[in-house]
Amino acid sequence: MNRNTSPNTVLGISGSPRKGGNSDILLHYILKGAEAARMETQPVYLRDIDFSSCTGCERCRKDKICTGLQDGFTPLYPSIQQSDALVLVSPTHNYNITALMKAFIDRLYCFYDFGDTRPRPWSSRLAGQGRRAVIAAIAEQEHKEDMGFALDALRLPLEALGYEIVDEVAVFSIFDAGGVKHHPDLLDQAMEAGRRLGRTHP
Repeated sequence: MNRNTSPNTVLGISGSPRKGGNSDILLHYILKGAEAARMETQPVYLRDIDFSSCTGCERCRKDKICTGLQDGFTPLYPSIQQSDALVLVSPTHNYNITALMKAFIDRLYCFYDFGDTRPRPWSSRLAGQGRRAVIAAIAEQEHKEDMGFALDALRLPLEALGYEIVDEVAVFSIFDAGGVKHHPDLLDQAMEAGRRLGRTHP
């Protein structure tokens, strides 16, 4: 797959339904770090997009892109294909990522190719291109186990798609909207995660 945009582009995805909250702030600082590493960035706030979750229609197996749904997600596909890196940030809801972020990840199913044998072999058309990612999750509670599967739910699908996870940011004990702004150590960690996206560019 050829990428026609300028090199070193990052697509940043916030899966928070709450505008201006901790997820948005962390995304801002991660992208700020990427910009410091001379990367171009594009933030996306899923709550502002009218889109549906994957229906499992399987039309993408033939069409190689999602054609079963034409909605607010459709214009995102070129940005995903043409970007060098992804940043996914989600608050923790019930030991997992938000429904918005899960729906985003499920809509990436169209990038898989499957064989016809059983069990079906599969591959990703995004793999083998030096793509990288940073993931981040925020939890109100103070212990890692209270974050549940949130980081795994971000990491495992991206790795399956062919992304190298260059950094993970886990934030605990913060719930109040904007509370992360009062923790400069966490903001520095987020910026450094963004810088790593630039340093690991092939």
